[in-house]
Amino acid sequence: MDCVLCREDGGEVLWQDETLRVVLAGEPEYPGLCRVIWSAHVAEFSEMAATDRERVMRVVVAVECAMRRILQPLKVNLASLGNQVPHVHWHVIPRYSNDAHFPLPIWAPRQRTVSEVLLASRRAQATLLRDAVRHEVEQALA
Repeated sequence: MDCVLCREDGGEVLWQDETLRVVLAGEPEYPGLCRVIWSAHVAEFSEMAATDRERVMRVVVAVECAMRRILQPLKVNLASLGNQVPHVHWHVIPRYSNDAHFPLPIWAPRQRTVSEVLLASRRAQATLLRDAVRHEVEQALA
């Protein structure tokens, strides 16, 4: 089996330990979109031990808290799909009323064009997530 999340980080690593990692996905239209990725190859969340699921969710919540504090989005979407990449991972997605797909999911048809100026501003702001995510995750797992 060739799993992209087993062989690659999946983005810029913001925090990691032996069980999971948080990455900044580098999605050009969604600056700040993070992924929380379980290190071992597991396809379904229900296949994991309860303590491991709890650990993942503590980190997902920590990433959401950092995102809300730093990016101040209108909403944060959480998604665990795995249809294209059957490896346990959660998307933590900052949403704004003027993003390209709002109010639909980011994988739905585009609703509008977003100016490059606005996206550049959001990309600059997303660089501040590095320290914030690290801090929130360490607090959540302490």
